[in-house]
Amino acid sequence: MAPLRFSANVSWLFPELPSLAARLRAAGSSGFEAAEINWPYAEPPEALARAAREAGLQLVLICTPQGDREKGEMGLGAVPGRQAAFREGLEQAVLYAKALGCPRIHLMAGRVPQGADRAAVRGEMETVFLENLRHAAGVLAQENLVGLLEPINTRISNPRYFLDTPQQAAAILQKVGRPNLQLQMDIFHWQIMDGNLTGNIREFLPIVGHVQVAQVPVRGEPSSPGELNFPYLFQVLEDEGYKGFVGCEYQPQGDTVEGLSWLRSYWEKQGHPRAGQ
Repeated sequence: MAPLRFSANVSWLFPELPSLAARLRAAGSSGFEAAEINWPYAEPPEALARAAREAGLQLVLICTPQGDREKGEMGLGAVPGRQAAFREGLEQAVLYAKALGCPRIHLMAGRVPQGADRAAVRGEMETVFLENLRHAAGVLAQENLVGLLEPINTRISNPRYFLDTPQQAAAILQKVGRPNLQLQMDIFHWQIMDGNLTGNIREFLPIVGHVQVAQVPVRGEPSSPGELNFPYLFQVLEDEGYKGFVGCEYQPQGDTVEGLSWLRSYWEKQGHPRAGQ
């Protein structure tokens, strides 16, 4: 069983540092070999690529643009009437992914429109999502990139998000039927929506392209107080042969570096060369 590989989500970690480039340097100094950025679009891709290279980091994940944040948009993939904007955002994401050497893009589904009833618009939104995903799969295949679908919980974090369970996401992936579209497993969201993590990991891992972790309910470090037993969950991922990255997408409950003691402990047990950093 190969040890898990972890990536630093620098949109969340090292919040005391003002720039993504500075956070990338901090991630490299903390022992990470990979990083992910939710939305890198405020900074030039060349500068981010240089910072990652200098820090010894591989960039492994970015997200498609959110859309109009002032209007409350959080992705556009399934939003009726926003197909053109989704495709424009996809092109921007592909440009950044290529410049950053990043192989995966989270294709954000977006929110149920304000004032709309989820049940009433579900069919239309799925139709739009399927159409956009088929288009995205073709665009990404030309660049040898992978698109990811991430269910986001609607109980705490994002009540109007369209895609909220692994079952819904897996069904959509099956309907699209493209090998370069995969599932993004954020254990924080999956626990809140469905629980049954051991069973769901085993069931869905064959179509998972990326994993993310945070404690429930505070979304802190895996070692912070909460519902989840991460040493056990990491063992399940190892036992099931997961070979992708595990993204640290959590809100540090104190100093980011001090809060990485759980990861240093994991590395020490695995004999990782960066365990002492």
